[in-house]
Amino acid sequence: MILCARKDKEIIDGFIERSVFNETVDRKVKKIIHAVAKEGDKALIRYTQEFDGVSLREEELRLSQKEIATASKRIDHKLRQVIRDVEKSIKEFQRMDMRKSWSVRKSGLLLGKLYQPLERVGIYVPGGEKPLISSLLMTVVPAIAAGVNSIAIASPPKEEGLPHPYIIGAAHLLGIKEVYRIGGAQAIAAFAFGTQRVKKVDKIFGPGNKFVISAKRQVFGKVGIDLLPGPSEVVILTDATANARFIAADLKAQAEHNEGMAILITHSPALAQEVEKEAKGFHIIVTRTLKESIFMVNEIAPEHLEIMVEKPRKILKEIKNSGAIFLGDYSPVALGDYSAGPSHILPTGGTAKFSAGLSVDDFRKSINVISCSQKRLHQIGEMTLMLAEVECLHHHAASVTIRKR
Repeated sequence: MILCARKDKEIIDGFIERSVFNETVDRKVKKIIHAVAKEGDKALIRYTQEFDGVSLREEELRLSQKEIATASKRIDHKLRQVIRDVEKSIKEFQRMDMRKSWSVRKSGLLLGKLYQPLERVGIYVPGGEKPLISSLLMTVVPAIAAGVNSIAIASPPKEEGLPHPYIIGAAHLLGIKEVYRIGGAQAIAAFAFGTQRVKKVDKIFGPGNKFVISAKRQVFGKVGIDLLPGPSEVVILTDATANARFIAADLKAQAEHNEGMAILITHSPALAQEVEKEAKGFHIIVTRTLKESIFMVNEIAPEHLEIMVEKPRKILKEIKNSGAIFLGDYSPVALGDYSAGPSHILPTGGTAKFSAGLSVDDFRKSINVISCSQKRLHQIGEMTLMLAEVECLHHHAASVTIRKR
């Protein structure tokens, strides 16, 4: 469907104002969270039966080490090697991306930042018929690179009572020993509040459906969360030089995601028509200039942005809002989804305007460090005293004065 940037403003505004909020879903999820917080494992067993059709005993919520090891045998040598290679790519990127602790000392005052890994995290891996090994890798490997001591995974069970064996097996290859067969909002609640058999975590990571996203948003504050990654998105920005067949292939690839968004933005009417012949049913926005196309990209703030123009690097700095940018004809989103290195857990729903994709530092926290000498306290203490007195915090002022005597 070819849209005109100026004439079809109402439709295009729908892309810009999209949201993952759903009040009906929020109400249902609130009840689930409350039940898990109050009843613990009993609620997990009840919801697993209701939503997944799997009957469990309390002692079966966590997979045994034998079950984990057995599932790993389902992964053949070739796939095992691919997992190892992707793990290496992700780890190399995350190590380069990691911030380092620092300090500076000047005239008796030491200031710095100390970066420490989180103690314990919970990672949610969606279920379904498609084993999302990549989502597990893109969350677990950064956690390992950050130095997180305790990593727990939750993934919904299939009919035979286990998460997909590839998910379990990949977790085993990464050295994860704590895996739970629970899914949906109830898994998020278990991580947030803890139950008799699920130990509470400090922060929750991972993508999921609208119920998982709602649950993550509602437990934030009780625990930390990474971001709210909803349905997947791609916007492709092109000029007349782009390859229509490549564009069509990438739009079709995006269509494999449920409820996803795939849009082509171009100022070339001829290319728009050519792409529409190759890939019917997708939204194609035709603008008047490349500048207008860039403006529209920044307004939509997509999860993924492919730039297929004659000189893509030339306009890179003009892109303000996107989870990840793929430059040039030979950089499809699939590369970032699986093997390039950066995590594919990215902001969706327009949240790229104020948030970024998952990184190793999301599994760490920074702590300010301050050390002042007695001499330096005498020099800068007056500023502290004045502000404390203005705010009528007299004991704050006294804590400085007593050290100046």
